[in-house]
Amino acid sequence: MLSIEVGEAFASINAGLATLAKVDLAGLSVMELLELAAESERVTRYHDVVRYDVSHEVHRREVGELGGKSGKVLADWLRITPAEAKRRAEATEPLTPRTSLTGEPLAPRHPGTACAWRDGKLDVEHVRVIDKFLAALPFDVPDEVRANAELFLAEKATLMRPDQLTRVAQRLALEINPDGRFSDEDRARKRSAVVGRQQPDGMTEIRIQATPEFCSYVEAVFAKYAAPGMCNPADQTALTEGEPAAEQVQADTRTIGQRQHDALMAMLRGQLGDPKLGQHNGLPVTVIVSTTLQELQTKTGHGITGGGTIMPITDVIRMARHAYHYLTIFDRVTGQALWLGRTKRIASADQRIVLHAKDRGCTKPGCTVPGYAAQVHHAAKDWKHGGATNIDELAFACPPDNQLVETGGWTTRKLPNGDTEWIPPPRLPMLIGGVNTYHHPERFLPKSDEGG
Repeated sequence: MLSIEVGEAFASINAGLATLAKVDLAGLSVMELLELAAESERVTRYHDVVRYDVSHEVHRREVGELGGKSGKVLADWLRITPAEAKRRAEATEPLTPRTSLTGEPLAPRHPGTACAWRDGKLDVEHVRVIDKFLAALPFDVPDEVRANAELFLAEKATLMRPDQLTRVAQRLALEINPDGRFSDEDRARKRSAVVGRQQPDGMTEIRIQATPEFCSYVEAVFAKYAAPGMCNPADQTALTEGEPAAEQVQADTRTIGQRQHDALMAMLRGQLGDPKLGQHNGLPVTVIVSTTLQELQTKTGHGITGGGTIMPITDVIRMARHAYHYLTIFDRVTGQALWLGRTKRIASADQRIVLHAKDRGCTKPGCTVPGYAAQVHHAAKDWKHGGATNIDELAFACPPDNQLVETGGWTTRKLPNGDTEWIPPPRLPMLIGGVNTYHHPERFLPKSDEGG
């Protein structure tokens, strides 16, 4: 429970906000409105200091103390996204006082920004501009130069909007590194490939920050396979070898971006299932799709991959022509799956395929990890306690959540309908348990016989 002092402070804040909510804004002058806006902003910034400090403190606590991954615990508790919980914790980390290995207090990593932030003079956007600037500096910039630059920008941030501060930061970066020279270490820090969320139309944005080496490989692939007439899905049989005929080139109306997309798709598709790629969780590296018999027969509806991507049935059927993929078929009416009893501790490959269709991802409430990245968990009774590796006793769980059952005090059990229920540790009953519905949004939609 919160202390009496903290509780009284929140009571005072809530009472003050209730009073402010009743202010007749129409009766205020322009100057009074501006003064009210300034005071409200200052209070909000002080509020952010507390919120972000709490997020940072929760984040640094050990898993055993909270019974879960700290970012997810706070996200579930506040009903915010795990990404937002992590962002708050990371934003505050360089603004928080530290302790040396010998217990001596140390100043925050960004002392100037920390001071202005805790005085209520900065918005979180100011902090992000300064963090981004420091992260983008070349690896070999001396610590003294970095420190002076941080103090300079922190001072300017108290006088400028974030967009104005961004322009000053860009100019300062040119002063520090006028030749724009970056080392291999600088480039390596920036490399990334991020797959975004699938959009309502089924498309997904993939952002890549490529190293020169990576880009050289892509250029070589595009030169051959993104040429007009190559890898064209509009052809009855897309050409992936040899040279396209003149009529294929003339009939190709795709844009450069579309040809490059199709080239990468053809290259990836050609590699899937190749024994040289080895295995992932006991299965060849390939696509796993689950759907129902009714959707295949009517050629309507969709399938869902082991990574959570929703695919139109027409795409699923077309993919079956290429390489080999795993297609799990369930009956929409009964939901019947195969009984795949095993006496071995490790779930067999066919059991994992069924779990891709049944669970689709980690079964712990709130977890968004898809099936490709999940482990097979003995949900009814753990193997070491006599549990059997039967399909109706297994469930998907991501590695951190699986560990919660091993060492964090969480328990799981199978419900009569086959769902997996997660039960928090007795010492932490406030944590959110239950059944994960994230991977099954269709459960919230009305059934066809319910109308609407």
